[in-house]
Amino acid sequence: MTEQTIWNYVMLFGITLLVIGAQCEEKTEVFAAAGSQAVLPCVSQHPAPSAATIHWSRNNGDSTVWRKQRSGLEYTSQGLIKRVSCPQVGRGDYSLHIEQVKAEDGGEYTCQVENRMRLVNKVVSLTVIKVTFSPPAPMEGDNVSIGCNIRPLPMGATMSWRFNGKPFVPQDPNQAQWTGILDANKVMVEKASQHLAGEWTCVVGSWKTEGKAGQTLAVRGIVEPARDDASVYAAVGSLATLPCVFSHGLAVSNATWERLEESFLPPFHSLPFPPTWSLSSMSHHGPWDRSLRVGEVRPEDGGRYRCSGMAEGHKLIREFKLITAQVHSSTMASKGAPVTLTCHLSDITEVTGYEWVRLTYDFNGTQSVSSVHTGKDLRIPTASATNSGEWMCRFYGERGILGNVTYSIPVMSDLTGDRGTAGPPSDAAAVIGLVFLILVLLLIVAQMYKNYQRKKRILQYPALETIVHSNSNEREERERNRKKDLEI
Repeated sequence: MTEQTIWNYVMLFGITLLVIGAQCEEKTEVFAAAGSQAVLPCVSQHPAPSAATIHWSRNNGDSTVWRKQRSGLEYTSQGLIKRVSCPQVGRGDYSLHIEQVKAEDGGEYTCQVENRMRLVNKVVSLTVIKVTFSPPAPMEGDNVSIGCNIRPLPMGATMSWRFNGKPFVPQDPNQAQWTGILDANKVMVEKASQHLAGEWTCVVGSWKTEGKAGQTLAVRGIVEPARDDASVYAAVGSLATLPCVFSHGLAVSNATWERLEESFLPPFHSLPFPPTWSLSSMSHHGPWDRSLRVGEVRPEDGGRYRCSGMAEGHKLIREFKLITAQVHSSTMASKGAPVTLTCHLSDITEVTGYEWVRLTYDFNGTQSVSSVHTGKDLRIPTASATNSGEWMCRFYGERGILGNVTYSIPVMSDLTGDRGTAGPPSDAAAVIGLVFLILVLLLIVAQMYKNYQRKKRILQYPALETIVHSNSNEREERERNRKKDLEI
């Protein structure tokens, strides 16, 4: 065989490849969360006719997943019936749709589309991610395993956790351990508490793409307050609620409340409750809500409190602080004197700032709020009716507003600068006008009554009324005749 013949064969083979349009095998990575829909892409830039053969398989073609013959006959694997489809056939998109993805669906898939002139051959790697909890709904204080099942685990893949959308860092690295089970299941072990309740997301990434799956963890126990040492803020003189809410469905027994002495070191001894509090009201809020309602908060009610109860052999305890808030006034509001209002809290550990706002109301009772000062103290230069009304102190922490307390400056008529010196007061003029109107109405009513009585008396003697009218007419006639005679 000469060199020219060999070169002709090479050229012929290259031309054949161009005509047939055979495509090299491509590999794509797809991540899907368990229970969701996975789309395995298989798209050709040159759509094949509807009579083409489409074949999706696994295990290098040994196991058929979905197939469509040129005749239109379709075949689906027994375990995937009603879960797989290829809805875009005929438009150049031969992607395989898998509904309700399971862990066992993970692996490599091959897409082959062939007709007389073209061959499409693509490989897709499907990785299924699933977040698991063991036990599914732990009780406070129990160990809980939070796992991320990845099947199959891609080469060189990375995995990280996010909790409620933010990267999660274990509070105690000595208690949180990471283990690998068959290099496909990443597990974290923690003590169950309400701060772990929320949305857990496992993020798996490769050098090309990334996938994630999420699951919500519910921790049974006392859900409100969700943590120990929480703070409840209440204005002095107002109604307040000390929350103690257990998880819905828990059989709670021996629910009790205690007031603890102020001490920095345990043990904390119980103190008597204020005499104005009624512990019997605790049992009327439902089987899981054991919150305590306070009729009226006093300054001395601030302090530490404990709510506890038994559920499924666990003693659930929550301790928190009741912090009272009130406004102190430097002096009583008097004529023209300045007033300084101070926002006072029984505990300012969590407070980072204060804001004073003015509350005003229009004729319809609509409330308007305007910010006037930032700081703990508010100085009002002159006590007057202009500055009277409601002033509210808002106090803030790192996460936003913690609470507020309102102070009212009474309206005083003798304050300076409020009314003019000339002319009667507007309310006196209104009273005078009202009295005059009432007198006019009384006179009109009296005249109408007088006319009514006169008419009533005349109607009792109709004949007499006729004689009187006749005599009057005759007298008028004689008077007219007399005047005529005089003129003549």
